Amino acid sequence: MRIGVDAMGGENAPREVVKGALEAARKRGGEMVLVGRRGEVEEVLADYRLSGLSISIVNADEVVGFDEHPAQAVRHKRNSSIVVGMKLLKEGEVSAFVSAGNSGAVMAAALLILGSIPGVERPALGYLFTTPWHTLLLLDVGANADCKPSFLVQFAQMGSVYMERVFGIPQPRVGLLSIGGEESKGNQLIRESHELLKGTSLNFVGNVEGNDMPKGVVDVLVTDGFTGNVVLKAGEGLGEMVIYSLNQAIARRPYLRVVSFVLQQTFRSAIRSLDYAEHGGVPLLGVNGNVIIAHGRSDARAIKNAIVIAKQAAEQRAVEAIRMGIK
Repeated sequence: MRIGVDAMGGENAPREVVKGALEAARKRGGEMVLVGRRGEVEEVLADYRLSGLSISIVNADEVVGFDEHPAQAVRHKRNSSIVVGMKLLKEGEVSAFVSAGNSGAVMAAALLILGSIPGVERPALGYLFTTPWHTLLLLDVGANADCKPSFLVQFAQMGSVYMERVFGIPQPRVGLLSIGGEESKGNQLIRESHELLKGTSLNFVGNVEGNDMPKGVVDVLVTDGFTGNVVLKAGEGLGEMVIYSLNQAIARRPYLRVVSFVLQQTFRSAIRSLDYAEHGGVPLLGVNGNVIIAHGRSDARAIKNAIVIAKQAAEQRAVEAIRMGIK
């Protein structure tokens, strides 16, 4: 298995990206295909022992910046690491492609080069919330700010297939994010989507409120991209706030410093489900290829975990399963 990695994508590229790819190769095997400026990538590789690892470089001289317009950048920078990597995936040279670069450009390149799976109206970004007792896939988290009820039904179908194939969950429970558990609750989009989801063969369990997310009541939670992104960013901010508040409390009470290390380790473990580095990246479901989008601030650990997710999706033939599930 060959996994394509955007070596120039992210605020910490290429060093942290290359380091993460090497860690993934040591942990899971397979060949890492680093896409980016050859000279810069080779300079980083020179600092590591590569014996026993399968690493190759595909040169791409251009880089898409985070401040660039996604679609324009994809069209004009045809030798960027994002475009070159996506073409490798299109041509079957790699089984999956991971990027921590401009997420809009990654989505634009995926749609332009790979295209959508036949029948899919809109691809969706999914985010995994993982606790010691449960894993939840939330989608969409940013690909589609405005949605129609039929979009949410397809998000549910794709998410159900993904959780069944990649995580081995039989008949995943699907929920619809709303402001109340009753069918009558929610805006027009939610009420119409609820009615459509009831008529599918999915294991649809109804509306789910935000405070039920960590309770393990569903395996797939569906919403529009605007709401999903707000939930995601709020979760990230909550984790940072908890650690900051703990540090402030310890600073005001010196006697707590004795147990501060234990407390911080406990809290960090509890909020690990909100840590993007723990999950690595989010799958772009609905396109003709295994694409994983990592956080722009990804370090080596996040990149390694994103590659692990990409490899699992490729091994379990998630794209093929979604293609069959949408028909």
